[in-house]
Amino acid sequence: MYLRSPICYNGAYEQWGAAPSAPRKGCVIVRNLGHRGFSGKYPENTMLAYRKAVEAGADGVELDVQLTKDGEVVVIHDERVDRTTDGQGFVRDFTLADLRKLDASYLYKQAGVRNPVPTFEEYCEWAAAAGCITNVELKNGVYPYPALEEKTLALLRKYHLEQKVIISSFNHFSVLRMKELAPDLEYGLLEESWVFHPGAYAAALGVQCYHPFWGSLTDDTVADLKAHHLKINTFTVNDEAAIRSLLAKGVDCVIGNFPDLTAAVLAG
Repeated sequence: MYLRSPICYNGAYEQWGAAPSAPRKGCVIVRNLGHRGFSGKYPENTMLAYRKAVEAGADGVELDVQLTKDGEVVVIHDERVDRTTDGQGFVRDFTLADLRKLDASYLYKQAGVRNPVPTFEEYCEWAAAAGCITNVELKNGVYPYPALEEKTLALLRKYHLEQKVIISSFNHFSVLRMKELAPDLEYGLLEESWVFHPGAYAAALGVQCYHPFWGSLTDDTVADLKAHHLKINTFTVNDEAAIRSLLAKGVDCVIGNFPDLTAAVLAG
């Protein structure tokens, strides 16, 4: 079972462990995931940002995986390295050795501090020890990466993270490919647009979760998703009022750049 926030939103407290018992009536269990780690304060998708997210009270992190030129799984959001590193070019055109030479924290101007682009294996090793949840986004919506699903799955299995992972993607074909390889994992469909009857669509694909942009969560959409027994894991929520509104709607997970803010709202 997943580790979850020790929150009962009716004000009671329910501590969850690796195998949580059923919550008391009225309790609402909500996950708090750092979007690309604690990316509101630290360089996104770095090991530093992941550690700081957990220290700030997150249950885990959301991250993005792509492949290098030599087929290694790395963690970086953009298809190009330009925005988040001191390099230029497409991730797919770098070997792992060359990609690791880049500084993924150069924007933060901290003297003597350098953070390389993590490998997914490096992350998995840390996550296994930390015991946190991981939402892995398969970043193949622009450029399809052959065998991204297989290579990602192999690392998840190597570090026994099957029960602490949610696989998502804007490329729903990729989600289904991964689901065929590993039907035992949890899956979610990422979506930024306003989908008509998303509950029926997601349920027809056999996934457990729907990952919408938080601004698209109208009351009717929430009702549709809940009617189809789907978990609602919403992104990217960085405002206290928005967090409180989403909690009132009954979402299952808040994914944001400031996990400390989400933790504070949940604790209050």
